[in-house]
Amino acid sequence: MTQRYFVFNDEHDAYRESVRAFVTRELAPHAEEWERAEDFPDQTFRRVGQLDLFGNKFEEQYGGTGAGLVFEAVLIEELARCGSGGVAAGLGAHGQIALPPIASSGTEEQKQRWLVPGIKGEKIAALGITEPGAGSDVSGISTRAERDGDDYVLNGGKVFITNGCRADIVVTAVRTGEDPHAGVSFIVVEKGTPGFDQSTRLEKLGWRASDTAQIFFSDCRVPAANMLGGEGAAFPMIMANFQWERLSMALGAVTGAEETLRLATSYASERVAFNRPIVQFQAIRHKLVEMATEIELARHLTYHALWLYSQGRDAVKEVSMAKIAATECHTHVADEALQIHGGYGYMMEFPVQRAWRDARLGPIGGGTTQIMREIIAKAMDL
Repeated sequence: MTQRYFVFNDEHDAYRESVRAFVTRELAPHAEEWERAEDFPDQTFRRVGQLDLFGNKFEEQYGGTGAGLVFEAVLIEELARCGSGGVAAGLGAHGQIALPPIASSGTEEQKQRWLVPGIKGEKIAALGITEPGAGSDVSGISTRAERDGDDYVLNGGKVFITNGCRADIVVTAVRTGEDPHAGVSFIVVEKGTPGFDQSTRLEKLGWRASDTAQIFFSDCRVPAANMLGGEGAAFPMIMANFQWERLSMALGAVTGAEETLRLATSYASERVAFNRPIVQFQAIRHKLVEMATEIELARHLTYHALWLYSQGRDAVKEVSMAKIAATECHTHVADEALQIHGGYGYMMEFPVQRAWRDARLGPIGGGTTQIMREIIAKAMDL
């Protein structure tokens, strides 16, 4: 078992062991197959649901475990060991960013209809915020929802939506008013709704096993009963959700970097040049030490942000710092690991190339490094 850090206790360690066993036994052996197929089975969501792994942040009355945020952090870290960033992203997008708005703002009927089967993995959820012209700038959302009797009529589109093609429900940010913030609402669009096109799957550099879609709404009529929290309620939900998404990405990045360092260390210990393993050359040995040091720095900042967030404290600055530190660390470590592999690192049969491709999304997704710096600057009153 890995070293105990201050945010975890014996219960977290036991949970980590059980999740790691599941990942090792049921996910990691299929990573290569799923990467080649650029997809993984919907049954995986149901299996995760059967094991109660989607339930940490949700109340028991809806099928959750109510275990809490630190248990969810353990889950995120261990899923990052599955060998496929796309599999971890697909499962994470469902449980960590698409279901929470329903849990926090849904009516009892909405929770029974979408949250309960979502926690079981029987319905797959996606979060639809990003548009071709609006990412971190949520106030720039242009997909419109016009009230028409008992329905809303949606027109517009979303892009880079994880689980977008397979999703049974998409929690969709729409514009219902002109105010940049108070005019943004959440409405749940269900698969098969006329005028809802979720068939456009995007090809990506990394995270290839994940389903990333561009989706379109053309006079898409959705019942008004599908709106979460009423008109204009979405903006604060989105901002709150961003914090956990960014912290999740930092947690996954630290573990991803750790796994990539393991690949590099293993290769350097086995690869022989000039009659000795290359790990015995100071240039390689020191490079591995620098990578390990960088990971540990990112880990401690990320755990500090996790502790603050789990205590209900204002952690916007620290979460943003952690996302920068961890995702940039992951990218750097992956690049160095590929370099240590030499020509073999550029070959598709070596997993380090996938680690390198998967890591590169970290400084982009969930808000770019540049956006994080602006958030930090604002928190510093600069």
